Amino acid sequence: MMAPLRPPAVPLITIDPYTSCWSFADNLYDQWPRHWTGTEFALCGLARVDGKPLRFMGGPEVLVDSVRQLSVEVQPTRTIYKFEAGAVELEVTFISPLLLDDLELLSRPASYVWFRSRSLDGAAHEVAVYLDMTSQWAVNVPHQKVMWKREEADELLVLSFRHELQPVLQKAGDDVRIDWGTALLAVPRTAEAIVGDIDYCRAAFVARGALSAEHLLPMPRKSTYWGEAVLAVKLDVSCSAQRAGEGVALVGYDDEYAVEYFGEPLRAWWRRHPEASPQRMLNDAYADAGAVRERCAVFDAHLVSEAERVGGDKYASLAALAYRQAISACKLVAAPDGRAFFFSKENFSNACMGTLDVNYKSAPLFLYANPELMKGMLDPIFDYCRSDKWRHPFPAHDLGLYPKANGQVYKNFHLPDQTEVAQMPVEECGNMLTLTTAVCLREGHAKYAAGQWDQLTQWTDYLVEHGLDPEAQLVTDDFTGMMGHSVNLSAKSVVAIACYALLAKMQGRDETATKYRAIAEDYAARWQNMADDGDHYRLAFDRPGSWSQKYNLAWDTVFGLELFPPEVMRKELAYYRSQRLGYGTPLDSRSPAAKPEWAIWVATMAESKEVFEEFLAPIHRYVNETPNRVPVADIYFAHTGRRRANQARSVVGGFYMKLLADRLAQVRAGAITGLRKSK
Repeated sequence: MMAPLRPPAVPLITIDPYTSCWSFADNLYDQWPRHWTGTEFALCGLARVDGKPLRFMGGPEVLVDSVRQLSVEVQPTRTIYKFEAGAVELEVTFISPLLLDDLELLSRPASYVWFRSRSLDGAAHEVAVYLDMTSQWAVNVPHQKVMWKREEADELLVLSFRHELQPVLQKAGDDVRIDWGTALLAVPRTAEAIVGDIDYCRAAFVARGALSAEHLLPMPRKSTYWGEAVLAVKLDVSCSAQRAGEGVALVGYDDEYAVEYFGEPLRAWWRRHPEASPQRMLNDAYADAGAVRERCAVFDAHLVSEAERVGGDKYASLAALAYRQAISACKLVAAPDGRAFFFSKENFSNACMGTLDVNYKSAPLFLYANPELMKGMLDPIFDYCRSDKWRHPFPAHDLGLYPKANGQVYKNFHLPDQTEVAQMPVEECGNMLTLTTAVCLREGHAKYAAGQWDQLTQWTDYLVEHGLDPEAQLVTDDFTGMMGHSVNLSAKSVVAIACYALLAKMQGRDETATKYRAIAEDYAARWQNMADDGDHYRLAFDRPGSWSQKYNLAWDTVFGLELFPPEVMRKELAYYRSQRLGYGTPLDSRSPAAKPEWAIWVATMAESKEVFEEFLAPIHRYVNETPNRVPVADIYFAHTGRRRANQARSVVGGFYMKLLADRLAQVRAGAITGLRKSK
């Protein structure tokens, strides 16, 4: 069971960074649905109950009278709205079946909108629902023109929009929507589907319950201008006293080519098959509709139950809300050699693609659910760093600007000479070593590390030389600026060296394991002395009186490394409690800015579920009360709950650290106990 939660934005259709539609309001009929960027991404939902028209989705311009929203429930893969519509309860369920253990289903770009009517007075009722999609779904900006089509495909009626020019993979950047490929809306042949004029088609349903193509002007037409077209469908979901009425529509997007990888366009994972087509994809989705709905319900119940077991009802609510946001900020594609590549996009940050430290933040979800996806994030980094396109002794920060993975674009613009410290050398070395270790522990063997051993060794040696007391450089929290002698960055380095020792031990490289474990233990002891500031540990070794959250130490607990004594985190957690504001503990002593995923990592180090829940409560309060109605923002002010930066990013996958810790503890107990302290 989940604690009540008012989502700052509610996920509706969540497929990938381009096809991502949300409600930014309490009620589905308060305003038009929006793309995660905030741009209008309109879906119009109307119902006629015994001849009376009512609005259930979209703004009041179409129809003033609306249903009354009874509830909204956000599950991991489903959003369930319930409305009172006269003498009928209308249930509208949005399902994006992002099941991470099924890559074919995960990649299939079709979401479901299920409609269900139930009599509230014991009588039969005629109920019809109307759903339309605007051409906003197929363009980046409103002045672009679209073409449309109506087709019959086996059991479906399929409507579609396409930008007339199809500039495939020509744009890259952040506040950008896709303007190539095809937006799709489909219903069973038993329903009705047309392309109509936006005003006349909606008015016809309101007035007489019909779809109408009256006054539809010739294509191509501009989006959100006079004479705009809509894809419109109508379904009969009438109910009797004993039987509910039901119907389903499919919303999808075929991007044809998903990303560019060093000059080569790559297909989405589902489209790697020569016979793949949007019509076949939609027919498969419709054929599976009932089974997928059941699978999603079972999956959601299990995940929520597990989250509540390990972290309580508030944690379950946060995990459910974070699920689709984290996944839909990524794209699963087929690599040139057939491997599955899983690229993240830095939404409302800088649009970097495959960013390593973003993947580090989001990793707990993907490691928990399917380590193959974590490999899909790491493999492109390993490949790039092994190529002659990368010249540094540490890993790359990113692979390009989404959707073009043509090489790192990240720079520290405060430093014209892009030296090593202008990047994130210690940060990214630590990230690759830690995440590779997580994959191996999750799988119970070190085969993945063995295939990358030369690079892992190089990066470990870099940390041995530069990681204990890092010179001035950026970290993943780059909004805080460059800083030397970072205690938390040093902690990442020390833990990563211990990870390398563990990976060596898992491969039977005992001499190497002993050598690097001894280094890690020595550094851990020195770290404690260098960072000690009485009742806590410092932000920087040379800054007495400062403090910071040591979220990088979470892996010592999660991996069972036993590198740092328990007293270290007991002291830190006690100090974080003393610094807590209304919506959580700030990231460090420099400002009230907070990061929810890091706070959950820190809470995971608590020695009891009760203390974890205590630290989790203000994060739940932030998400529940923030005045910024956007998909969860991951930088906010701990004293006000207001968004500082970012939204809709994959980093909320970091909320799953507590669940990952539980899963790895089970794996470790049954397979690998880890390399303990040397005697």
